[in-house]
Amino acid sequence: MIEQFNFDMRLIFAILNGKVSAAINRKLSRNFRQNGMEITPEQWTVLIFLWEKDGVTQQELCNATFKDKPSMTRLIDMERQHLVVRISDKRDRRTNLIHLTKDGRELEERARVVANQTLKEALKGVKIEELTIGQELLKKIFFNTKD
Repeated sequence: MIEQFNFDMRLIFAILNGKVSAAINRKLSRNFRQNGMEITPEQWTVLIFLWEKDGVTQQELCNATFKDKPSMTRLIDMERQHLVVRISDKRDRRTNLIHLTKDGRELEERARVVANQTLKEALKGVKIEELTIGQELLKKIFFNTKD
């Protein structure tokens, strides 16, 4: 079935290998900086999860953000920025729970405004039908290729 289409393979692989994601991440990073927030798009994905469910294990964060443990260890360096804190789990001292700090919680509203504005800029001229089709397409590709 796929043979009947005339694809620009370089474009397809560029899109699927993250060119769009990288462009949005650059824009998001720039928009955060311009609004006085020193967070990265990767940290943003962790913060979104913590704003919804605070006090989780590093493994839960890995699963939720599709990051591996070494990447997550670097991201949890948000401790130096006073956005999160690691606290030993009372039930299992070998496990640390990641909690938002006051600064981390206070960042939520401003960061969401900037992220929403960035998304609006990225989706300018895209119809809701196109977005729905694109989302379904990417979901299929993701499930076809995930391990």
